[in-house]
Amino acid sequence: MSRIGKQPVIVPEGVTLDVNGQDVKAKGAKGELSLRVHDDVSVKMEDGQVILAPRSQSLTSRKIWPTMRTLVNNIVIGVVEGYTKKLQIQGVGYRAAMQGNTIVMQLGFSHEVRYDIPQGIQVSVEEQTKITVAGIDKQLVGEVAAKIRGYKKPEPYKGKGIRYEDEYVMRKEGKKK
Repeated sequence: MSRIGKQPVIVPEGVTLDVNGQDVKAKGAKGELSLRVHDDVSVKMEDGQVILAPRSQSLTSRKIWPTMRTLVNNIVIGVVEGYTKKLQIQGVGYRAAMQGNTIVMQLGFSHEVRYDIPQGIQVSVEEQTKITVAGIDKQLVGEVAAKIRGYKKPEPYKGKGIRYEDEYVMRKEGKKK
C-alpha cells in the first residue's frame, strides 16, 4: 500500500471541488484548475475530502495512484495559495528587465535573450538580478522557471549564470600553473 496514496486530499474552506467521473475541477480564490485522473485510479468525494484508490492491484495502477493523489493535492494548493519560484542572476553585466509581457535578459551573449511569458504565469523582476515566477499551476511555474534558468545555467568555475534562490552551485578550482 502506498503511504502517499492512502492519505485523503482535504479540501479547505473557500475551495469548490467537483468530481465528475475521472475529471476533477478545483475553484478557489486564485483561480480555477482541472485535472483528468488516470483510468486505473478511482476518485470519489466524501465528507469534504477526495479519496483516491487503485481500481485493480496491477503494477501500473499501484504506481500511478500516489502520483494522481499528489496532482489532485497540487491543484487544491494552487487555487488556494499558488506557487512561486525565485531565480537569481549572478555575473558582471548580467541583468533582466520586463518589457510588457516579455522578459529581456542580458546574459553575456552578443544579443539580448527574450522570453515571452505564457498565459497564467506572473513574472516580476524586483531588482535587475532577482526574478520571481508565480502562478497557480505548479507544473507550469516550474517549467517556466527551468526555461529561464536554461538560458544560462550556473557554471562551476565562477558561478556566473541564472540559479534558483536556494540552489547551491559546487565550485571547482581553476587551472594551476
